[in-house]
Amino acid sequence: MKLEAKNLVKKFKSTTAVNDISFNIKKNETLGMLGPNGCGKTTSIGMLLGLITPTSGKIFIDGVNFNSSNRINLLSLMNFASPYVELPKKLTVKQNLEVYARLYGVKDINQRIDEMIEDLNLKKFFNKKTGELSSGQKNRVSLAKSLINKPKLLFLDEPTASLDPDVGDFIREYIEKYKKKMN
Repeated sequence: MKLEAKNLVKKFKSTTAVNDISFNIKKNETLGMLGPNGCGKTTSIGMLLGLITPTSGKIFIDGVNFNSSNRINLLSLMNFASPYVELPKKLTVKQNLEVYARLYGVKDINQRIDEMIEDLNLKKFFNKKTGELSSGQKNRVSLAKSLINKPKLLFLDEPTASLDPDVGDFIREYIEKYKKKMN
């Protein structure tokens, strides 16, 4: 999918969180936003996901205005992971993945969950409650949740936060493999 952001601005009262950003991402391209804490990266992702309404500017996905009546159809083709959004803590990893698979209309839920368990090495804690997991394990479960519907557009907010360097490398490599596989 192609994503285009045109002159996005987000103001919260007298604070400008995002100040006139524009970019284009073509199909199978990756964009990284870098900057210090509080510079607007998470707010930008929130706008691109439709969770936060821009003060001004426009977002187009495959040339379609994201604020249009097609928004629901476009959302079904996206997903995201963020360490700032907790999965339900009292549900097991399995239950969380089942819930999100149903929300996204995944056809063969058990097969897709099995793929995620294998791909992201979730088997050891698959039946544990999400609230009992380490931050690194939660991060991998959040990534699995974000990939459950095989999204065409994936937003990752600090995908390697709280991970050991070797697990961070694994996640980065996995994301690159996933991107090539979905090409």
